[in-house]
Amino acid sequence: MDTPSQPRSEPPTVAAENDDFTRTIACGERALNLLKQLRAHAKPRNYELFYCFTLGTNKEFCDALRSAIQKDLRLTEEAADRLFHAYLAKPDVTARVSEVGSKIGDEMDDIMSLISSASEKAGKYGESLQGINEKLPGIESPQQLKGMLTELFETTKEMAEHNKVLERRLVESKAQIDELHMKLELTRLENFIDELTGLTTRKRFDQIIDLEMQQAEETDEALCLLLIDIDHFKSFNDAHGHQTGDQVLRLVGQTLKTNVKGRDCAARYGGEEFAVLLPRTSLKAAITVAQQFRVAVKTKELVKKSTKASLGHVTLSVGVACYRKSESATEFIERADALLYAAKEAGRDNVQAEPDPRICEAKPTAA
Repeated sequence: MDTPSQPRSEPPTVAAENDDFTRTIACGERALNLLKQLRAHAKPRNYELFYCFTLGTNKEFCDALRSAIQKDLRLTEEAADRLFHAYLAKPDVTARVSEVGSKIGDEMDDIMSLISSASEKAGKYGESLQGINEKLPGIESPQQLKGMLTELFETTKEMAEHNKVLERRLVESKAQIDELHMKLELTRLENFIDELTGLTTRKRFDQIIDLEMQQAEETDEALCLLLIDIDHFKSFNDAHGHQTGDQVLRLVGQTLKTNVKGRDCAARYGGEEFAVLLPRTSLKAAITVAQQFRVAVKTKELVKKSTKASLGHVTLSVGVACYRKSESATEFIERADALLYAAKEAGRDNVQAEPDPRICEAKPTAA
């Protein structure tokens, strides 16, 4: 039955779009309600889990999510990660890049086909003009001239219309290619940025450290690495919950992000561990930077968002190593990791660094 809001003359496609809009909004609202009821952090991953649950299109996933919630009476971070990667994780970035690249290739093939068609059409138009030119000397009456002009007019009109279609298709193709290029860049960027902290991902860090080591070899410039660990993070997580733990990770991530500059690279290395690469930075300067990070985080008081209660302060342990020529990335990172371990052994909340990066036997010293 027709209603005032949906007149009989409305195209079926518009009606379908309206129905789809209403359905997706309803699913979104139900997903948000579930997040609130279970007091789950409303970050994109959790929202996507509950949105897909409300859609109900994947029974196996819905059953798995329901079981996970019933088991712990809430959605734990571990369960959310497991379910997301098992059922909803997007294809590998390489596959997505390949897919977008394939679409760009298809669009380019269409453009080349259009250009080829236009070239063929232009060739025929040229031949037609040449034929008319050859006939001109033989014109003996106004009727013959009129017929030739009519032929010329029709041929020119057809060519103009063809050119308009070609121009429109080229504009559309350019817009499509621009959009695909944007998707390609976003896909690549997505693989480089940690969702929670906004820092560089471990995968991207592994690529950058190789490039910076190569640069240090070629230029003989200093390159320092900071490995940073949040002290007693597991205990803090267990005591205050994963949402507050995420708050701590974001705090440290934001502190690192706002205090690096130029070619410096701050990355979430894994869990509660972070890594900072400092190209063209001496060991002494790197130690200063590490101390600045430590102090900046320690001086910020944590407040539980739900109750506004003070949770105290977070401290960092930091290991600082300077790159040694010809060593591998693994060796470089292992030395920084050993210094980080030394910082923890020294009581945490401190920076440990080698006194001289050129002396392999040097023992770590407190900074």
